[in-house]
Amino acid sequence: MSQGNGKDGPKGSERREHARVPVDIRVDYESEDTFLFASITNISEMGIFIETKTPLPKGTQLNLEFELPKGGRFRERGEVMWVNPFRPAGPNLNPGMGIRFLDLSREARSKIVDLVRKIAYLDDDGPNGGGGGGDDGGPVGQA
Repeated sequence: MSQGNGKDGPKGSERREHARVPVDIRVDYESEDTFLFASITNISEMGIFIETKTPLPKGTQLNLEFELPKGGRFRERGEVMWVNPFRPAGPNLNPGMGIRFLDLSREARSKIVDLVRKIAYLDDDGPNGGGGGGDDGGPVGQA
């Protein structure tokens, strides 16, 4: 396991405790007087990454609503754990925010874990010999 430059600790997926998988799921989210919709581009049992050019500040709590394929409609609370800001003048492949689920029910967590395992299994059996967890190379958080 590489430790980067020694200052930052492990890099990339090595810091992630839970496997992430790529998805494309519409999410509606609100915080106080802000109501928006965007796309979830990866998911783990602990959280999601919402791709958006207008991420909310770190620490913001949100109400999330999204539907998993064959998993039903989810209404959950989350918190912005990290932000990758939109940079119109420079390279920015993945603007958005990492969201950690708050108080996820056992049933909801079970459905999300099932989806993550199913997608990860399909990636591993794919034509390229396995995507292996959906690490998109973007910013790393506890999402």
